[in-house]
Amino acid sequence: MQGDGDDILVTEGLGKSFGDFAAVSDVSLRVKRGSIHALIGPNGAGKTTCFNMLTKFIAPSAGRIVYNGRDITSLAPADVARLGLVRSFQISAVFPHLTALENVRVALQRKRGDNFDFWRSKRVLHRFDARARELLEEVGLTPFADAQASDISYGRKRALEIATTLALDPEMMLLDEPMAGMGHEDIDRIVALIRRVSVNRTVLMVEHNLNVVQNLSDRITVLTRGRVLAEGDYATVSENSEVKTAYLGDVHD
Repeated sequence: MQGDGDDILVTEGLGKSFGDFAAVSDVSLRVKRGSIHALIGPNGAGKTTCFNMLTKFIAPSAGRIVYNGRDITSLAPADVARLGLVRSFQISAVFPHLTALENVRVALQRKRGDNFDFWRSKRVLHRFDARARELLEEVGLTPFADAQASDISYGRKRALEIATTLALDPEMMLLDEPMAGMGHEDIDRIVALIRRVSVNRTVLMVEHNLNVVQNLSDRITVLTRGRVLAEGDYATVSENSEVKTAYLGDVHD
């Protein structure tokens, strides 16, 4: 399996079975370098399972995954992250009792391969502060640098999670429902943020909000019952009669 030079992530025949249940079957994806690619589908379509296979949190039962021309099918999650393929989670995964600055600093320590040595001298730990503050500024959180993560709004927690993801210097970011549980104001803020951080990066996201998908995505893959139903830009997939039946119709009911 080989993608062309524009493909950063390619899968072929990707599948995952749990006993006799096939959660994902024969999924082939081609994600273009520098694009924002959305993975959508109704509940139970296999999006999360597919996402977990791409980031190696679960092992595929079938198929291959190639990232930047390298077969990563058998690699561990940490090894995949070191190659520049880094994910966020549907539920915010920041440390609630650390400040925003400290959360980003922890991620920077991980990127450098340092242990999480919270007991070390402040002088040693503070060598990460300048870059941590740059990342907070990039996601619009400079005013909240010294606030505990537990004290900032849900939308800003998601922005902080994106900052910690950026701290790992990803070439490709995988975002799992970045707008889940947000109001309109937070959604607008995170959409703008994803647009900013996608410059010179590739983004693959699972997202239920179709307005977000329409406004952000260059390409969309629709899953249903663990298989690819349709693929293309928003105009193409939204006019597909099978997609309307399987997904879009459910959303508007």
